[in-house]
Amino acid sequence: MRNNTIASAARIWLTRTFKPFEFTSKYEDDLPFSRCDDLGLYIHIPFCRRICKFCPYCKTYYQKEICDKYIEALIKEIHMIGGKTKAKKKVTSLYFGGGTPALAAERLPEIISAVGEHFYITDGIGTELHPDNVTVSLLTQLRSAGVTKISIGVQSFGRKYANILGREPTDIKVLKYALSKVKFDTVSIDLIFALPHQTFADIKKDIDTAFYVGGNHVAIYPFIDFTFTKSKIPAMNNPEKKILLEKTVKYCTSKGYERTSIWTFSSVKNAEYSSMTRDNFLGFGCSATTLLKDRFKINTFSVKEYCRRIENKMLPTSLTIHFTKRQRMVYYLFWKLYSTQLDPADFERFFGTKLGRMYGAELFLGVCFGLLERRNGKYLLTAKGTYYYHFFENFYTLSYIDKMWGIMRRRAFPEKMILK
Repeated sequence: MRNNTIASAARIWLTRTFKPFEFTSKYEDDLPFSRCDDLGLYIHIPFCRRICKFCPYCKTYYQKEICDKYIEALIKEIHMIGGKTKAKKKVTSLYFGGGTPALAAERLPEIISAVGEHFYITDGIGTELHPDNVTVSLLTQLRSAGVTKISIGVQSFGRKYANILGREPTDIKVLKYALSKVKFDTVSIDLIFALPHQTFADIKKDIDTAFYVGGNHVAIYPFIDFTFTKSKIPAMNNPEKKILLEKTVKYCTSKGYERTSIWTFSSVKNAEYSSMTRDNFLGFGCSATTLLKDRFKINTFSVKEYCRRIENKMLPTSLTIHFTKRQRMVYYLFWKLYSTQLDPADFERFFGTKLGRMYGAELFLGVCFGLLERRNGKYLLTAKGTYYYHFFENFYTLSYIDKMWGIMRRRAFPEKMILK
């Protein structure tokens, strides 16, 4: 109840209206992305050999026949959407998420080729990997396909926490050897913190190991107890979480790692990995989302219904929201601040109005309360601000994303969804 109250109050305050976020199932064929700048691409591969109970993402057990059928549908969706423009559209990046995209590694070149018929990628291709996927042969295959960034979901190198998460411990020697033989621009290691009885010493060891094996970027995500997963792992209380987060940030800063977002640190310049922090993006595959200047849409979570829609030459959209201007601004600000800084000039270019005119009072209060500081014309989150962003993000996730994904997992095409 507390999560919903805080998220709802913030929504009403920032959007200046009691109007909730309302998604409808009304089918739309148009996707006006050709006029969008800073457009990214995301492709979802939902198949896994094992299902982690704590994982909230859309996934299903791998069967080669079903996977192949899904890939055929995925390629058709890319052509359906990409074919809406006459000339190739410049996009920033392409990310493969899952699930376990490596299970379709042999077909990634085919998918990337389909993308290349309609889009020109400027900033590289990334893919998520399970630690078991990280072999010299697989990495070589990915590199040959054009992949330049990888994100490895280790979660924890410690046997104790791997067991808590229902994972096999990662073989550090195998991982280090493979990463030393095949080079990528970004090697990101995903770690989870705030697990039961986890100490700073545990997290520090995980961070040191991540960089030791060849990572140049770590993403340290808090454990979130989604209501619809089968996980029985208890969530850590906020005071303990706050102490762990503060110590983790202080340690990474002392090591000279650059903070590239609320939860990520890099050991080298320009080592970045995020599929979400783009102004606009197109999503392909089941459960993939699309964000444009005036709308946000979600594809069905059902692999079967996804393929059926594509066979009928229909977009697999399940739900769509058409933003009010203020709703879109709130979404924009949330993800910009995830990167720990906000540029008023970028806001004005995107919305055609000044940031101070729309949210001057909030920015003033943010500076007064020590959450923000003004530097070189930009607003930067302070150490205090980054903690409270993290704190609020937890409310947002449990109030909105938890409800949204829970509904989508139960029904392929819900009639509507209202997030208050």
